[in-house]
Amino acid sequence: MAFRRLADADAKGKTALVRVDFNVPMADGKVTDDTRLKAALPTIRALSWKGAKVVLLAHFDRPKGKRVPEMSLKPIVAPLAKLWGQPVAFADDCVGPEAEAAIKALPEGGVILLENTRYHAGEEKNDPALAKQIAALGDIYVNDAFSAAHRAHVTTEGLAHLLPAYAGLAMEKELDALEAALGKPKRPVLGIVGGSKVSTKLDLLKNLVGKLDRLAIGGGMANTFLFAQGHEIGASYAEKDMADTAREIIAAAGKSNCELLLPIDIVVAEVMQPGAASRVRGLGQVDEHERILDAGPETVARLAKAMDSSATLIWNGPLGVFEMPPFDKGTVAAAKHAAGLAKAGRIIAVAGGGDTVAALNHAGVTNDFTFISTAGGAFLEWMEGKDLPGVAALEG
Repeated sequence: MAFRRLADADAKGKTALVRVDFNVPMADGKVTDDTRLKAALPTIRALSWKGAKVVLLAHFDRPKGKRVPEMSLKPIVAPLAKLWGQPVAFADDCVGPEAEAAIKALPEGGVILLENTRYHAGEEKNDPALAKQIAALGDIYVNDAFSAAHRAHVTTEGLAHLLPAYAGLAMEKELDALEAALGKPKRPVLGIVGGSKVSTKLDLLKNLVGKLDRLAIGGGMANTFLFAQGHEIGASYAEKDMADTAREIIAAAGKSNCELLLPIDIVVAEVMQPGAASRVRGLGQVDEHERILDAGPETVARLAKAMDSSATLIWNGPLGVFEMPPFDKGTVAAAKHAAGLAKAGRIIAVAGGGDTVAALNHAGVTNDFTFISTAGGAFLEWMEGKDLPGVAALEG
């Protein structure tokens, strides 16, 4: 993947406009999870050490072009300064005289955070006039927010056409990992796609069956596939109106020589609640009042063997209702097996998506995967094979 990297930037003595993702969890005006702040530090550090003024651009929540005090970025300044170990300045706007004066007063290597870019309606509209105003504040542009790269906004895409543009270090790491997983992967490549609905991952499934050697389907969407194949699924959740689509995906996988791994046994219960009595069933053995809530042990064992004979794994979505033990066993067992292979250097294991990250955290294996994306929508659109405007603008 050819994109301009931070190492290529002449940043000495320049003012760098850096798009970061500071859309962090907040409670009572305080940051409750500083993961995204920490993720921005390597790029901030690299630019500061080169003597650049570091001007941070970010959004918070959805103010829809208006000043909403509860959506100010000001509460982020103190925790960011603590992590950075140096003062972080703040400007009450991302354009105009106040921003200009604050940036001018910044010493070389200094860091400033500008106010929520979405306070301006032109941000989400990718308004050229606003883009020119913000671009006038800096000399170079750095995008370090992959999680917003699927949006064509002023600060994620527009600025890249007005200033010399580069990927930040977090963005670079993400793009390199994704390229290794699907762009030019080591084969065989195994994909795991879970979650509840086929309908929300239709583009994803259609793209993957043409690119993977094997695709395992789990979670509620596996019930839809089992129903489409004529298996009894009892009272399980399924999108029965998607049965024809499921059969089309099965056929497409066959034409592309992508081996489709559907459950061969399942875990069922009469009620979906923590600690509910559960039992393992074979396909077609589900009673009318039972619900399929997890992958069975034989299914997990077959998935582990598929991992053993794969060089690359890409994972999105849990295999069962992992938030509710005992229906977390399948996801946890598969995650631990994948993590063990990755830690031993036997597989490149890349995962992403909100539920996936939560499931891997639950299994205690996040540090052992090769790469875990927290980008959400951007990660999914990339897996679907869609062009991401914020990435495309950095290519060449």
